[in-house]
Amino acid sequence: MRAILTTIGKDKTGIIAGVSCYLAQNDINIVDVSQTIMDGYFTMMMMVDVDDAAADFEKLTQELDALGTKLGVDINIRNQEMYDAMHQL
Repeated sequence: MRAILTTIGKDKTGIIAGVSCYLAQNDINIVDVSQTIMDGYFTMMMMVDVDDAAADFEKLTQELDALGTKLGVDINIRNQEMYDAMHQL
């Protein structure tokens, strides 16, 4: 299953490293990534493959939320199917 992971917060050193390390440690592959800094705020959107993830989706959601708190950013992960369904006629 693919998921969309977003990260938003005040820019600082270590955000990409923190998120990427968590994903690697949990066997989550980054399929695509886009990131930018807008007026001092870091924004990143990733498409990730969670098929081989070490934890179930609910646990990933909770752990990423905790990681966001630690890094001082908001991290959200949503199933890609939700976005696909929103765009179907």
